[in-house]
Amino acid sequence: MKLTISRDTLAPALAALSRIVERRNTIPILSNILLAAKGEVLTLRATDLDIEARTTLPCTAEIEGALTLPAQTLTDIVGKLPAGADITLATEGEKVILRSGRSRFQLHSLPESDFPDITAGEFSHRFEMAAATLAEMIASTQFAISTEETRYYLNGIHLHTTEADGAPVLRAVATDGHRLARLQMAAPEGAAGMPGIIVPRKTVGELARMAKDAKGDLAVEISATKIRITAGATTLTSKLIDGTFPDYQRVIPAGNDKRATVEAEAFRQAIDRVSTISSERGRAVKLSLSDAGLTLSVSNPDSGAATEELSPDYAGPPVEIGFNSRYLLDVLTVLGGDTVAMKLADAGSPAIFESRDNAPLLIVLMPMRV
Repeated sequence: MKLTISRDTLAPALAALSRIVERRNTIPILSNILLAAKGEVLTLRATDLDIEARTTLPCTAEIEGALTLPAQTLTDIVGKLPAGADITLATEGEKVILRSGRSRFQLHSLPESDFPDITAGEFSHRFEMAAATLAEMIASTQFAISTEETRYYLNGIHLHTTEADGAPVLRAVATDGHRLARLQMAAPEGAAGMPGIIVPRKTVGELARMAKDAKGDLAVEISATKIRITAGATTLTSKLIDGTFPDYQRVIPAGNDKRATVEAEAFRQAIDRVSTISSERGRAVKLSLSDAGLTLSVSNPDSGAATEELSPDYAGPPVEIGFNSRYLLDVLTVLGGDTVAMKLADAGSPAIFESRDNAPLLIVLMPMRV
């Protein structure tokens, strides 16, 4: 194989694909990226056996062929070459030589035939969605993904279709048992009847970067065991979590009749201030709500106490409830908007947070004992 490619074309593609490659591998071929040159196209592939990323780049291939090279080493070399440089990659006998200007590197290769392919299989459903929409779905729910490996079925975002108010919707849901985030949107054409799937945490992170960088629409393909997203010349294929997502609807309370609307930024700043003296272990902040206002308070035997008062829109009986201050700050960051609506029942029941009534994003937060 012999090809020439621009450093400025190759460097960002390698940087993106090398994130897929695990740095510590017991299977040597998984530390490598596959490069296949044909005509004026170079195809790059990287995998960790659960995710595969593939992209195509323009190049000039004098001799067509395929080989694999160490992902981290290749990424570092190309990244350190000067901007605007041309790179020549060629096999010379058993060696692979990379040249650029006066630089010359000899790299070790592994056989292309050893490189695994996890993309085989049929996809039962295909639809398109705006890259910005996918980015919003992930940004709104990713924070609630569980990191507890024993409950592996919570280590991702649950995507499924259902009906809401008589119309088909696509929902993204994540929960770690302490908080739950649910975002819904009108179901794209072709999504109806798709299997409910759980997209793993690592894949979610890669999709977030992919959606952020993409323009226009993405193609989404789904089967019972895999998801594939295509944006331009880049395709990400991932296995899904093999498990059953819990019935999250049972967690969303229906009888929270105490509703308060608070100015979001003032609420966020107040929580941030009073939680300064909370213990690293506790992080609890108490919310005392009445027709006189909202009082936030924190008490720490080691460092003292703090209170702050706000003036929400509330008319109802007094209620006191405690929350993890860090979780509350996460909720306010994700919700965005000028105001936040809290729907409460009592001190021991989960609370609902929305930017407004019937907003696409709903967050449920479990209370803490304070």
